[in-house]
Amino acid sequence: MPELLDPDHALIAGAVRERLTEFDDDYWLACDRDHRFPWEFFTAMADGGWVGIAVPEQYGGGGRGVTEAAILMREVAASGAAMNGCTALHMNVFGLQPVIKYGNDRLKETFLPQAAAGDLHVAFAVTEPDAGTDTSRIKTRAVRDGDGWRISGQKIWTSKAIESSVALMLARTSPAPDDPARRFDGLSLFLVDMDPKYVDIRPIPKAGRNAVTSCETFYDDLPVEGWRLVGEEGKGFKHILSGLNPERVLIAAEAVGIGQAAMRRATEHAKVRRVFDRPIGSNQALSHPLADSYARLEAAWEMTLIAAAKYDADQPCGAEANIAKYLAADAGYQAADRAMQTHGGLGYAQEYHVERYWREARIMRLAPVSQEMSLNFIAQQVLGLPRSY
Repeated sequence: MPELLDPDHALIAGAVRERLTEFDDDYWLACDRDHRFPWEFFTAMADGGWVGIAVPEQYGGGGRGVTEAAILMREVAASGAAMNGCTALHMNVFGLQPVIKYGNDRLKETFLPQAAAGDLHVAFAVTEPDAGTDTSRIKTRAVRDGDGWRISGQKIWTSKAIESSVALMLARTSPAPDDPARRFDGLSLFLVDMDPKYVDIRPIPKAGRNAVTSCETFYDDLPVEGWRLVGEEGKGFKHILSGLNPERVLIAAEAVGIGQAAMRRATEHAKVRRVFDRPIGSNQALSHPLADSYARLEAAWEMTLIAAAKYDADQPCGAEANIAKYLAADAGYQAADRAMQTHGGLGYAQEYHVERYWREARIMRLAPVSQEMSLNFIAQQVLGLPRSY
């Protein structure tokens, strides 16, 4: 893994890498196999101050930017933790950006110090079964109840719902206007309690990343106090956008990290595995694909750093964030797939770990935004082509 040019960033990467040495591939294999949340890992990262890296210092965080958070998450993924490790940290590291930017003082003072210390677990409740990528079609409703609201509805793919005590939720507080250009108006953002009296959580069996559950969540008349509204009523989609670009950046960093973990395994195996009396890595049919994946991962990482730097400088970065996510998701998955191919039949065995990387790298081509939607953004917002949907 090439060194970072910025000495401060190199120190961060080195410190994280050192902290992660006690959590090897066998640890992550066991967590994934047993569907067990990596509490030891999370606690170690919280104790080291890493989970609050992007929370402002006044709330007990590290006060660093998305660039430093991306470096952190790449190191976590590259250690072999892959998405099981990254998803355990996601919401603490960057998910509360809308609260940091738009939340009232009570919200910030109540929740940000807990999140920075690792004492608070947060879920992200936006996606719905009938809305999917079209967030404007969210049906979960928040109805006024005195000074607060009552929320009812259903969300899907809510990661960490079981471990979390609160969720950042997007709900409709007023009907969508007839004007398609204003279809996101009337959506509001809340930081709600995951109160089991009102919230039913059902884990979703899935292909990978099994140490961290993804859930269907059902909300039945959940009471929400007025001060738990994040920002302005009806402007929730605008507020949540402040978290979407850094999310794409960090997902890109994680995809690169998984790809690098897979490349490490593949190249080690290609050097020592001998077939026909020579190392298999001497065959261009294997060495060229690995070299190609290395180049693609490096390019994706540079694009990720560009997007992160623009976000940290308060510059528009939608194009760069989507490009980084698109390139990294493909490069990470391709590297994992090539690592499987390099191992041959052994790649299908859990003990070699690359099958786990392969399963987890596939997620990034689907979420948090599909590859196709990233291309739609680039086509319309960068190239100026007509909208296709």
